Amino acid sequence: MAREQVVTSLDIGNAKIRVVVGVVSPDKKEPHIVGIGISPSLGLRKGAVIDVDELVSNITAALEDAERMSGIPVHHLFVGLSGHHIESASSKGIIAISQKEVSENDIRRVLEAAQNATLLKNGHILRIIPKSFTLDEQKDVKNPLGMSGIRLEVDAHVVTGSASVIKNIEKCVHQSGVDIDDIIPASLASAEAVLSKRQKELGVVSIDMGSDTTSVVVYEEGSVLHSLVIPIGGASVTNDVAIGLRSSIDAAEKMKIEFGTNLVEEVSDQEEIDLSTISKIDSHTVSRKHLSEIIQARYFEIFSLVKNELRKVGRDGMLPAGAILSGAAIKMPGTLELAREALEIPVQIGFPQDIQGMIDKIDDPSYATAIGLILWGIRHTPPPRYGFSFGLGGLFSGIGNLFKKLLP
Repeated sequence: MAREQVVTSLDIGNAKIRVVVGVVSPDKKEPHIVGIGISPSLGLRKGAVIDVDELVSNITAALEDAERMSGIPVHHLFVGLSGHHIESASSKGIIAISQKEVSENDIRRVLEAAQNATLLKNGHILRIIPKSFTLDEQKDVKNPLGMSGIRLEVDAHVVTGSASVIKNIEKCVHQSGVDIDDIIPASLASAEAVLSKRQKELGVVSIDMGSDTTSVVVYEEGSVLHSLVIPIGGASVTNDVAIGLRSSIDAAEKMKIEFGTNLVEEVSDQEEIDLSTISKIDSHTVSRKHLSEIIQARYFEIFSLVKNELRKVGRDGMLPAGAILSGAAIKMPGTLELAREALEIPVQIGFPQDIQGMIDKIDDPSYATAIGLILWGIRHTPPPRYGFSFGLGGLFSGIGNLFKKLLP
């Protein structure tokens, strides 16, 4: 008799560490969330480990909270990876088909060819995602398995990360007493949580704004068209406020959260903030209007950078499903309206979908990556652990099952 499957995620952000425990019943497709844990992320900076002991302590604290809430001991989990070191590129691979029909081995070989074409010094491939295949003269083939032909070509999207950064993250996770099922780019995980299959088919951009970075993934016809990590996030806004208003960084963060908005036109010129009420260091008074102008300028810059990327791939104003925003930083009032103005496409806030349980706690765009890791683990990575398609270790195993899950 089939048993319930426990799937756990670890979202290692630059501001927060989040752990989510989900249970999947054999007769249900949606995970039931039974535990969450959250702790400050103090051992990480810009996605890289700066203090092993501190990060291990942070991860352990979040794990213990999630285990206490769920009543389930966590032994292994899916890890979300973000940071400036994450890069992506398009790559092509070409092979001669070994038999008359395309086999799983042929698909492995053509993906390996695409992998070899994009190997970077000190780089580690996190994901190879096929956009489409060409079989002889037939283009835009989604799944060539079993088809007849002589030459097979793949157009793939490759996501890489710094080998040293990944190794240090792995070390911290293992020292926290758990094994790693797979390491998944946070950008893909958050998109998995907030985008529907139809949106991916029509054409959509997922924008996940975190503390240090903003992750962007563009989908079209069900596949990843383009992705990137912009090295600007919520912490950049805080730094701007501290500099612009000559305050401490702690006061700037409190100001941003308590008084910040992207709706500058709704703030009166006479509104002032007495910093002595929120800070033990600062005692001067600042204009809330000026605060909002500083915040709006940085947010507008981020969305302008996204728009430039869409222009590079010929999708500026050309995505029918628009943009879906997620991440803690997008909860700033007025962000939705500002994004619509800057991107000039439909924009909406993305909330985790296809989940059950604890909705009151996780129905929040800041949980997109943590929930997306669980959904990715259920949908795209068949067992055994560390033998997943397009992941670490056995990079190309389970091709047949993968195409049923990954491709439309």
